[in-house]
Amino acid sequence: MKKIFLFLYILITFAVQGQSYMRIVSLAPSFTQSIYYLEAQDKLVGCTSYCEAAKKDNKEIVSSVIKANIEKIISLKPDLVLASGLTDPKDTELLKKMGIRVETIQSPKSFNDICEQFLQLGELIGKTEKAAIMVEESKHTIEKIAEKNKHKRGQKMFFQIGADPLFTVISNTFMNDYMTLMGIENIAGKLTQGTVTREFVIANNPDYIFIATMGIVGEEELKTWKRYTGLKASKKKQIFIIDSEIACQPTPITFVETMKVMDQLINL
Repeated sequence: MKKIFLFLYILITFAVQGQSYMRIVSLAPSFTQSIYYLEAQDKLVGCTSYCEAAKKDNKEIVSSVIKANIEKIISLKPDLVLASGLTDPKDTELLKKMGIRVETIQSPKSFNDICEQFLQLGELIGKTEKAAIMVEESKHTIEKIAEKNKHKRGQKMFFQIGADPLFTVISNTFMNDYMTLMGIENIAGKLTQGTVTREFVIANNPDYIFIATMGIVGEEELKTWKRYTGLKASKKKQIFIIDSEIACQPTPITFVETMKVMDQLINL
């Protein structure tokens, strides 16, 4: 009986792997990056104008992050289109009517969501085993970082991702996990929207301030926060800039890279 079950399992696995898609259009930079991490870029035929690695490989640009060029997508004859929550539903419906499979993947709200979506993508493109290994390695690394920083519980952080207006990471977003997984309190964790004032930050007096790169604006924000000498983060020289290309990219690999950088900076 066990041999029969094993045989059936192998048949089903082979069938699922055989159904992997061969011509893929990605409508979000994180999907594209994940495809590259899974070494399936040969299947990628179209991407957004923000997918840097794909652009270097001369993949067809078929969309901004929000607006897709439907005619161009159809002309590429994809068998799978990966759409984000920002993709216009009218566009996805039109693609479906043309007989193209569309998978809409919403913005992840946690590190666990990121991992689940990565596994889902791995199944779609025939990289199930590789995706599972990468997720397991990512989770293991995060556990080690969390264990290392458990003594920091009770400390607070402000994570800035916009300057005009001042915008921050709130709860129910994957970036909030950068803080919570290390046991550090997000001073904006109880807010329902990300717009804040400098007075709010000063009143909550964070131990750390992280600023996602915004070019010259980010550098100016760094200088501005350092002028508030009463802030714990300023006194302790714990105000840092972090690469938004990594920190704001929801993949298991970039999440780990961000956590590694944050871990290194807060433990200087």
